[in-house]
Amino acid sequence: MDRVYMDNAATTKLSEQALTSMLPYLTEYYGNASSLHAFGREAAAALENARKSIAENLGALPKEVYFTSGGSEADNWAIINAARMGAKKGKKHIISTKFEHHAVLHTLQRLEKEGFEVTYLEVYSDGLVRVEDLSKSLREDTALVTIMFANNEIGTIQPIAEIGKLCRSKGVLFHTDAVQAVGHEYINVHEQSIDMLSLSAHKFSGPKGIGALFIRTGIPLPAYISGGSQERKKRAGTENVAAIVGMATALDASCKNMKTNNEKVRALRNRLIDELTKISHSRLNGDREKRLSGNVSLCFEGVEGEALLLSLDLKGISASSGSACTSGSLDPSHVLLAIGLPHEIAHGSLRLSLNENNTDKEVDYVIEALPGIIERLREMSPVWEKIVKGEN
Repeated sequence: MDRVYMDNAATTKLSEQALTSMLPYLTEYYGNASSLHAFGREAAAALENARKSIAENLGALPKEVYFTSGGSEADNWAIINAARMGAKKGKKHIISTKFEHHAVLHTLQRLEKEGFEVTYLEVYSDGLVRVEDLSKSLREDTALVTIMFANNEIGTIQPIAEIGKLCRSKGVLFHTDAVQAVGHEYINVHEQSIDMLSLSAHKFSGPKGIGALFIRTGIPLPAYISGGSQERKKRAGTENVAAIVGMATALDASCKNMKTNNEKVRALRNRLIDELTKISHSRLNGDREKRLSGNVSLCFEGVEGEALLLSLDLKGISASSGSACTSGSLDPSHVLLAIGLPHEIAHGSLRLSLNENNTDKEVDYVIEALPGIIERLREMSPVWEKIVKGEN
């Protein structure tokens, strides 16, 4: 069959709706949104309409939405700003988790070098944070809690509303990296007591290179990029109006169709989990129910993740591994280690991430192809025989 794409957690196909909405701002209404003439005013109007639409889908106010280049920039902006605000008040303690995206972890490591102290919460074998652990870790000098909405590798959804409520009651700022969740899970920043939220358009069928940061009214926000008056003088640089319009269109469609899409995708996901966990020495990573509708994260003992991905690719199946080996590292995924998997098992990980574009036929094809691939790779594995004999 044609190629099967099951790597939607990495990026999604641009939707026809988003592309159609973008084209006029690439061809006809191409003005600079900061210009005073008619072309500029048309671009500025489109930009603000997009901001309003995105805000409505987050339960936010338009003035609380700032456009960025994506989720990583939004994470950096939110965390660094909150940390430095806290430092001015003598608060230099931050709480996060061990399995955050590297955009968060590397930013925290940078702050640790500047004298901040970071507590990394356990996420346990089910991939979930315990609110009681957070409560015990909060201190008088805690400036920020930053916990992702849903994990990018194993898809587990955190108790965000409970975390937000606790942080709000203690007067501690709460940021969530919601890159994997926006457009796929119900989000209302007011109801869930979220102070700051990061998102990226290409995770919900919008264009790459554009994202947003929500920051609640009343939280000071110094300029992040200097050099112009864009984004209310907080982030200089000519706005990518076409991409912003595409992001707003994609998010609106995702939110309006969320229930229908999730029902379809969840059924495909469950069938994959049911059938693929029949393979011997396999396991599902993270809680089965409290996970994104399209996430299937598995580990297969006696198999290397990189070899598994390459074998799937030869069959026309695009997926990803929880292992960092594909980026040149021999270390297994920090996420899988955080949920307690030993190195030898974490190396044999596979993430299949679906969305509404995937079909039953594609799921059938993966279910048919994967067992044979696993069997062949295990036959070549020097450790598989030991595993079968219980020696490993």
